[in-house]
Formats: sequence, structure tokens, C-alpha cells
Amino acid sequence: MIRRALHEGWSVRAAGGPSPLGEVTVPAVVPGVIHTDLLAAGLIPDPYLDDNESALAWIGLVDWTYEDAFSVTAAELATGARHDLVFDGIDTVAAVTLNGVHLADVANQHRSYRFDVTSLLVAGENRLVVAFRSPVRAANEQSVALGVRQRPYPLPYEAIRKSACNFGWDWGIATYTSGLWKAVALESWSLARLADVRVVATPEGDSGRVTATVQVERAAQTALELALEVAGSRAVAVIAAGETAASVVVDLDTVERWWPVGYGAQPLYDATVTLSADGTRIDGAARRVGFRELAWNTDADADGSRPFQLVVNGTPVFVKGVNWIPDDALPVRVDRARYADRLTQARDANLNLIRVWGGGIYENDDFYDLCDELGLLTWQDFLFACAAYAEEEPLRSEIAAEARENVTRIAHHASLALLTGNNENLWGYEDWGWQELLDGKTWGAHYYYDLLPGVVAELAPHVPYAPGSPFSPGMGWDGTAQTGPHPNDEKHGTMHLWEQWNREDWTTYRTFRPRFVAEFGWQGPPAWTTLTRSVSDSPLTPESPGMIVHQKALDGNVKLSRGLVKHYRIPEDMETWHWAMQLNQANAVSAALDWFRAHAPFTSGAVVWQLNDCWPVTSWAAIDGDAREKPLYFALKNSFAPRTVVVQPLAQGLSVVVSNDTVETWRDEVTITRRAFDGTVLARQTATFDLAPHDSATVLLAADIATETNAAAELIVADAAGARGVWFFAEPRDSALPAQQTRVAVTETPDGVDVVVTADALVRDLTLLVDKVAANARVDSALVTLLPGESHTFQVRGASAAADFAAPEVLRSGNQLVAS
Repeated sequence: MIRRALHEGWSVRAAGGPSPLGEVTVPAVVPGVIHTDLLAAGLIPDPYLDDNESALAWIGLVDWTYEDAFSVTAAELATGARHDLVFDGIDTVAAVTLNGVHLADVANQHRSYRFDVTSLLVAGENRLVVAFRSPVRAANEQSVALGVRQRPYPLPYEAIRKSACNFGWDWGIATYTSGLWKAVALESWSLARLADVRVVATPEGDSGRVTATVQVERAAQTALELALEVAGSRAVAVIAAGETAASVVVDLDTVERWWPVGYGAQPLYDATVTLSADGTRIDGAARRVGFRELAWNTDADADGSRPFQLVVNGTPVFVKGVNWIPDDALPVRVDRARYADRLTQARDANLNLIRVWGGGIYENDDFYDLCDELGLLTWQDFLFACAAYAEEEPLRSEIAAEARENVTRIAHHASLALLTGNNENLWGYEDWGWQELLDGKTWGAHYYYDLLPGVVAELAPHVPYAPGSPFSPGMGWDGTAQTGPHPNDEKHGTMHLWEQWNREDWTTYRTFRPRFVAEFGWQGPPAWTTLTRSVSDSPLTPESPGMIVHQKALDGNVKLSRGLVKHYRIPEDMETWHWAMQLNQANAVSAALDWFRAHAPFTSGAVVWQLNDCWPVTSWAAIDGDAREKPLYFALKNSFAPRTVVVQPLAQGLSVVVSNDTVETWRDEVTITRRAFDGTVLARQTATFDLAPHDSATVLLAADIATETNAAAELIVADAAGARGVWFFAEPRDSALPAQQTRVAVTETPDGVDVVVTADALVRDLTLLVDKVAANARVDSALVTLLPGESHTFQVRGASAAADFAAPEVLRSGNQLVAS
């Protein structure tokens, strides 16, 4: 097998539609999309700035034609080899021609395409043309052909197999990309090639087994050899002449188990698959695998409630998760280094699971490889989101093809913990008024209850599958209706909680006791530097034009204000408004996470919406579109810390919950005090605890701790070995928080600077907004509450000691939003 990349010499031009560029032809980069090519040519502004989104909407209405010429020698054609033209990804609706011969009409971003072009190649120059249809027009036409289906946004993203959020979302810019977004190659081979390779690692006690199963495409009916090598052991199987499928097994006497981060190490084993004929290698593949047992326990409890408990290697795991969207609205720009940065940020925030949301893309191999290495479990949605999907052709066959290809591609990964049929479509069918409007039309049930579980059972039976998220175990489809529990029932399986953000205060998270939370979140603006880079409004206000463009949620700013006002008054100046909304986002999510974790193991995990952004925007993300960590990031880091102490209003009364999510025993004493804001101890209680790994203990507070005498000026503090939980009796706006009184000392370190902040009065949620002193600076901690006389050290990278860390717009706290 010889693979030759066809990435040089491409050009692109507008071939139809409302292009203001006329007849211009520009160089094209492959892999790439039209936006990156037009940006490189200097023909369009950055779509992420100001309202350039609407100014560039014409791009999605244009037909774009990509052309290339590549040479093949007469000697290459005389070898007798077969030559395949391979597209790893085409975005999205296009006609492909070679030397004037039409090869195919394609319409699926989520799969690859392969064409035998042996008879079409000529010695010398060969001309390859990929003529793209406008994605907007193609989606509209297909929607008419299939029949209108229900969705939350104007354009029919569900009608073609293209990333749903490419048409815009309530956090995302609409880009309407076209292009060759993955590699293009000419593959030349003789005798046979590996068409599919599936590798599975199975632990058996201290030993392990690796099985490679292959499908072979043949050009000749000759006997072949299939070899598998793992950890120095090798096994060979013969593929008889004419056969196209085979398996080979390697047994290892001793293997190390792969664990999620926080539960053990992540040993990985290289598995090499070789296809040979007459002793000569003709093709091969490599996979990295890890040995682990993984399951989700959904067996009903005594009261009939059905959990969603992850179990890895026999150990229950409390899921500390986040939802992932494409890290750039032009995903072709996301390389391995960017994946590594974002996923390392996730691991450093004490996360252990990444859910790849169904409105995006199947991420490339680097993503899953890095999750394996970092111990981050992956939950992969099939790509259906928030809409009814037609079950008729041509969608039906395309969906089957993409599912088979992507399951085969990612199923060997040790990190892959779950494949899920869709995002919110089971829920939407029940509660969003779809059934009346569908009036008997198909909506996707066949995919979620039949096609997709069938593909998983055939190609990856070792990977758990759920029909959707949210989903209640016991649900089904009888051909006319869903059966069993409601898909978003808190008593069963996974739950999405969005009433808080949409209509209620975030304190109402505490009215729920779900088995597992797969989505919830709160909005906040991006980092100040990100915001002011991307929006040039003057004056800049929450409602100025650029801010509204960069706020995609329905009534988003109204919900921000309504969500804040119960806790803090709405500031009048922009920079303080920005801080207040960022802080409230962090407080909302930390309140929920502390509550959910306090109910473990009954509540077995929480997956926050969302980790990342795809452009600069006010959103639910913890890391903004310029990769800067918002205060929410530190809320995740704090609430998901390996060892935590929290104060919570449990059913039994105000209590301290001590959690030990480590592999070691934790024996210590928790000291609980009720204090005046000046630090005076008003009551004291102590309790010892002896926690096994991944265990927790609850301490009911004594009456003199739990009962305040002056709600506005008292708090509860619970401390144990560096872990601290606090509880304020009154909302900040109703409290007597003093003005921020801090002293700052800065010292240089080999990695940056240490900023030591000492509180001369109680300070709540102390945070350094380090991007304001250096655009690329990062800090290790935030949202710190200090009693009078206490100090905290912020470790900062990317900033100098000369920076003014004490400036009030840099050193922020909740006090600044209360005290005048």
C-alpha cells in the first residue's frame, strides 16, 4: 500500500450564487474549508469579530469549486496496481470528477469516500474537481424532499449529514462551511488491502487478550497472512484464497489495567496488524489499546429507581464530566496541540469524562488518543441533536455508513465509555410538541432503537450503548410510541436540567435528586480580553450591537440579569457587569455540583454544559473561544477536587459532607465553626472521619452551628486538611460583606510569579482575572474565600512581577458587588 497525499496545487473559485468576489480564483489549502482559504487570501475579515458573521453569510449561499492537478507517471500505471482516490472527509454536498468523468455525488461530512480510479488515470497530468453545492440551499432542498421536521433553529440542519452547529446554535456562529476538510490521497495497492480493522483488548484477571478482526478488499484471490503483535507477542492467521474476513488473537500472561484519571494509571499497549502475501507486507494498521472492564449499572433499586452508575474494573466511578463542542467553528484549525491544550485543561480541572455532543462532529483520532493518555473517559453521541430526523433515503443509508465507519474507527479506545443515539431527541419527541406537527412522519426512532444499537452490537459489542441523552433505562419503541419511563425522569438514568437557566433560580438545583445529570449549565461572558478583542463597540455595554451578536441564546441577557438579581444587584458599569455575570455563572454551577456530589453514590455523576467554546461568545463554557479559563473553570476544579468538604441543606438538616475521591484512605478531623464576618467564632463542632477510597461521610450540624443569630453577618466554615466548605446564611446582596480589604505581595518563580493575597477582612470568591495584566497569562486557582488574616497564593504563568495584580479590576471578589 502506497499512500500519496494530494494536498498541493489546489485552487477554489465561486461557481454560482451571490459571491461579491466575482471570477477570482484563490489558492486552496487541503485539508481546509472555504473560510480559511478566503481568510488566507485576504478577501474576507475574521468572521469571529463584531458582526462579520452576518456580513459573511453569503458564503453559505455560494457554490464553490475546488480544483487540483496531479501527475502520475507511465511507470506507475504500468505496475498493475489498483489506484484509489480517497477523501477522508468532504464538507458536504458535492460532485466529484476526475479527468472529466463523474465519480460520485456526495452528501455526508461525517464519513470518508473511496473511488477506484485505475481506469481513469492517465500518464501525466490528471485533473480533479470537487464542485460543492451551497450548504444552505442544499439543506433547504433536501428538507423539501424529505418533508419538514421539527428543530429549534430556522435552517434545516437535520436534512443533510453535516455538523448541526455549523448552521448556528445558541452558543455558536453560523459559518456554513464548504471544503475538503480532511485529507485527500491516492492509494495504490496490489493483491489486497485492509478495508476495516477492529482491535479489542479484553482483561481476564491479571492476563489479557487482544483480538484483531479485519475485512479485506481483494484485487486477487490469493492466500494471505494476518499477523497481530502486542507487547512482544505475535500471532498469525491464514486468510484462505477468496476469503475477505479474518480474526487473530494474542494472549498476554500479564497486563496492567487502564483506569480513568484519579483511579489509577493509564498504561497503553501498541497493537500492530500486518497483512502479508508470500511473506511480503502489503498493508498494515496500528492501534493503541488499554485493558479495562467497563459497564453502566442500570439495575433497579429496591424502590424501582434505576441508576446510571459507571463501573470500571469493578470499581464504581463518580463521573465528573463536561460536554464538548467543536473547539473551533472552523474545525479544520484544531490540531493535536490544540486538542492537547484543551484536554489537559480538562484533566487539570479534575474532570474524568468528556461527552462529545451530538450536534458537532466525530472528532479526529488525536482527540481520542489524548483522552486515552490523559485518563479522560469519552462519551460519544451519534450525530443527532435537538431535532426530528427523517428515516427515509438518502439519509438512512448515509447514517448507516457513517455509523459503521466511526464505530469501527474509535471503538478500540480504552477511554470510550459510552455511545449514545442522540442529544435530546427522545425528550423532544415527548415534550416539545413534535408529535402533532409530525403527523405520523418518521422522526429518528429507527436510528436510536434499531439501526445504531445494531451497528454497535455487531462492530463493538464491548462498548455500552444508550438510545439517547437524556434517557431512562427501560424505555423502548413499539413502532408507534415510546414505552417505559419518561426520558427525562429524575428517578431513572440520565437527566438534563435546563429549567434553572431558562426560568428558575439556580438554588432550585437543590430541589432535584437525580440519578445522573448529563446536562446543566449557566451562562457567563468570555474573559475580558477575549471580549474586547472580538467586540469593538464604543461604548461597550451588555446590549451594544456587537454584544448582542455574540450572545446567541434566546433572551440570553434577560436570563443573565434575572439569574443574577436574586444574588447580587446588577452593576451599572460594563466591567463590573462582566465580573458579576462571570461570578454568578461559577456560583450557579458550583452550587449544583456540590449538591449532586453530596448525594453520591445515589447521584452517580454530573456532566456540565459545557467545557469549551468555538468562537468568542457569551455562553455556558468554562474555557472561552480564545482558550482562556473563566471563573467557571475554577468552580469545576474546586467542586470536582479529589477531596472536598461542603456544607449542604440535606433532607436531614444542614450538614457537612466530606468526600474522598482518591485511591487512598483519608482519616482526619473536620472542624466546623459558625463565625461572624469579622472572624469571631460563635460556635464550634468537630467530627472525625475515616474514609475508604472513593467514599464520603455526612456530619449533621449541631443546632448552635446551623442556627444563625444574624444571617446577614454570619457564615459557617468547615475545614479538613486544606479542604474548606463555606455556607452563607444570606444572599450576598442581603449581607453585610465589607469592602474588599486585601494586601498583595508578588514574587518571581521559575514558572512565573506567585501572588500572595492576604485578607484584612472577610473576602468572598477572591479571583485574579489575570488576562487583564497579560493576555496569555493563566492562574492556578480562583473563587477563594478567606477569613480575616488568612492568605492565599495564586500561581500565575505568563505574567511578570511588575504587573498590577492589586488593581481592583484584576483582583476581584463578591465583596466588590455588595459593598459601596
